[in-house]
Amino acid sequence: MRTLVRSACLLTVLLAVQLATALPARAVTLLRDPDIEHALGELARPVLTAAGLPANNIQVLVIRDDTLNAFVLDQRHIFIHSGLLLRMTSADMLQSVIAHEAAHIANGHISRRIQNAQVANTISGLGMALAVAAVSSGADARAAGGLSLGLASSANRVFMSHTRAEESAADSSGLRYMISAGADPHAFTEVLDIFRGQELLAEGRQDPYARTHPMSRDRLRAIDALVAANTRAPRPDPSVAYWFARAQGKLSAFLRAPSWTLRRAASSATPDIALMRQAIAYHRQPDSKKALAAIDKLVAARPNDPFVHDLRGQILLENRKAQAAVAAYGKAASLAPRNAQILGGQGRALLAAGNPKAALTVLEKSRARDFSDARVLRDLATAYATTGQPGMASVLTAERYALSGRFDDALIHAKRAEGLLPRGSASWLRAQDVISAAEAQARKRK
Repeated sequence: MRTLVRSACLLTVLLAVQLATALPARAVTLLRDPDIEHALGELARPVLTAAGLPANNIQVLVIRDDTLNAFVLDQRHIFIHSGLLLRMTSADMLQSVIAHEAAHIANGHISRRIQNAQVANTISGLGMALAVAAVSSGADARAAGGLSLGLASSANRVFMSHTRAEESAADSSGLRYMISAGADPHAFTEVLDIFRGQELLAEGRQDPYARTHPMSRDRLRAIDALVAANTRAPRPDPSVAYWFARAQGKLSAFLRAPSWTLRRAASSATPDIALMRQAIAYHRQPDSKKALAAIDKLVAARPNDPFVHDLRGQILLENRKAQAAVAAYGKAASLAPRNAQILGGQGRALLAAGNPKAALTVLEKSRARDFSDARVLRDLATAYATTGQPGMASVLTAERYALSGRFDDALIHAKRAEGLLPRGSASWLRAQDVISAAEAQARKRK
């Protein structure tokens, strides 16, 4: 059983190595935040359900990129650029993007492309995207940290570019999903209006969405006809509108200048979103007194919201109030005991508060739910090293480097772990997985 679990944990990494070539990857940043991802999940759920897809098994993730794009690389993740998310003016518009990408999954476009890529061996640097990569702790990604995704030019061409036939099929299916979910199909045309005429521009001036989702006048006319033919009235869902406003409001508060956020916070969709945006903006100024005052008001308004307590824990921890952060993250974890990112924050706070043994327990729970969060792997390595377990620290460091595509560094730490851990143990076998992956990658570079 342990071997099966171990193999499942690194399955996507090994698949990534099989697909990758020696061409250099272009690193991009994936923003991770439990609140934003929950909100996007709530937006996606009715559309994914209408598509017959398992909503609980598909994540909508945000890439930090001001350009407009959305795409799928496998059957479990939909990626949306922050620029596109912030450009949307309604929940229906964002749902139309999700519906279109879900249609590529439901229609089997991704499965066929994976098979073709395995035969042709033309995918470059896909590994970290398929594995959902590894989180770094850059200060410019305080929405919850950044991930390095390997997306090389050949991957863009082969894996992200859809044919016109696929686009037409995804349009038709996506519109059907939207209508079934009660969303307004006119939002579909509102999104595409943003890209009308882009095919006339030079490729370097086009938004990535127009390059990976080919436009044509016939395609746009077909979409308009499908929308016009619909006779079913939309069924607006206030909760969907709320989660859209919350995701967009929180994301913009982390990415825009604090002064920009503070000027607009009062016009937020609800008072609690306004308080959230103010707390983040004050925290980033930094003005800890005002940030804590705003987040405390938000906690009073939403005492049973785990993501509010998570944000409070983040603000406290980044203001060096480790013990108070432990309490805040503990409350968040009690409300959302299976959320890997919240558990990771709780473990990080325990580590900062000087309690590595307790941190180990919580961080291992987080890793069991999301093995690809390199912040957790980094913190676990620190906790194991602090408690006198260098072999475990080395294998976790090796896994973190492997997930971020740094296979040479991963190999160094995996071999160190191999010499420190009991031969045949579960952790020793994990080190062997990293060694195999790193050596396979090295062979491909020759």
